[in-house]
Amino acid sequence: MIATDALALGGISHGFFTREGGHSTGLFDSLNCGMGSGDNKDTVLKNRATVAAKLGVAPDRLLSAWQIHSPDAAVVSGPWDGEERPRVDALVTKTPGIGLGVLTADCGPVLFVDPKAKVIGAAHAGWKGALTGVTTRTLALMEEQGADRTNVTAVIGPMISKAAYEVGPEFPARFTEADPGNAQFFTASPRAGHYMFDLPGYLAERLRGEGVGTVVNLSLCTFSDEQRFFSYRRATHRNEKDYGRLISAIALT
Repeated sequence: MIATDALALGGISHGFFTREGGHSTGLFDSLNCGMGSGDNKDTVLKNRATVAAKLGVAPDRLLSAWQIHSPDAAVVSGPWDGEERPRVDALVTKTPGIGLGVLTADCGPVLFVDPKAKVIGAAHAGWKGALTGVTTRTLALMEEQGADRTNVTAVIGPMISKAAYEVGPEFPARFTEADPGNAQFFTASPRAGHYMFDLPGYLAERLRGEGVGTVVNLSLCTFSDEQRFFSYRRATHRNEKDYGRLISAIALT
């Protein structure tokens, strides 16, 4: 588990959990928390219970959504009704004892807290969610719960770095059409017509532009650090049939 001083605040527990310290084997070795993976469901539940214990919450109160690469977010105040989960990419709460988790394997996990208002959030930000405004919606819901974005700290956890994120020739236009200034997050790839995309840099700049008081980028690359992190792109390059999911989580204790 990776913790950061930026979120070491009274009444808050958090962790950017690595792939280490769980019960899974094979491709999922060992702290795979993705219910959507091909891992054994009971094993994944044991892994999630391990994470919940670290956060200091009950296993059924460590909540993660059905992520769909959207800008959508939801406010939660208790466990899901059965196995049904909201199809969103960010969760917000002001309820003590609730842990908010996001699952990633190259996309960006962002944990939010307003320590004064005691409101927290967690967002899954791949390129599509980042571009269409998942952080914007998260902050809006946090403010509806009493937060002030100038008091919010947002931490960007382990995700694919610019050095590992090559994109095709059509990709940059999606970002530069939204804002010509986004060209700064693309540089030419060694492969003709391709680009290296700085998604962590884009997320950090966007959060600052949205008025977040403190933005921290841990600058940890999931692709390049196989010992600690799962990576969808690494698994794809190797033609592996599946991959584990990391969990990043925050709770009001």
